[in-house]
Amino acid sequence: MDPALEQRLIEERLIEQRLADLESRLAHHERMAEEMSEVIFAQGQTIDRLTAQLKRMRDRVEAAEYAIASPQDERPPPHY
Repeated sequence: MDPALEQRLIEERLIEQRLADLESRLAHHERMAEEMSEVIFAQGQTIDRLTAQLKRMRDRVEAAEYAIASPQDERPPPHY
């Protein structure tokens, strides 16, 4: 076999191997990007749910504070 042809075949095999490796890496990165996107979406939903829950709790605390009279607003006992 001609040495130049043999060298060319070796180079083509190396290029094919590198291309296959790059395709494999790309597929892996695409899967990772998809998984991260799903995680980010789920975290966004969790943040929205927790924000709404925090607002409800804050409203309840404010309502409870309003319902509780402060000591200055109370009348002194009758013996004063």
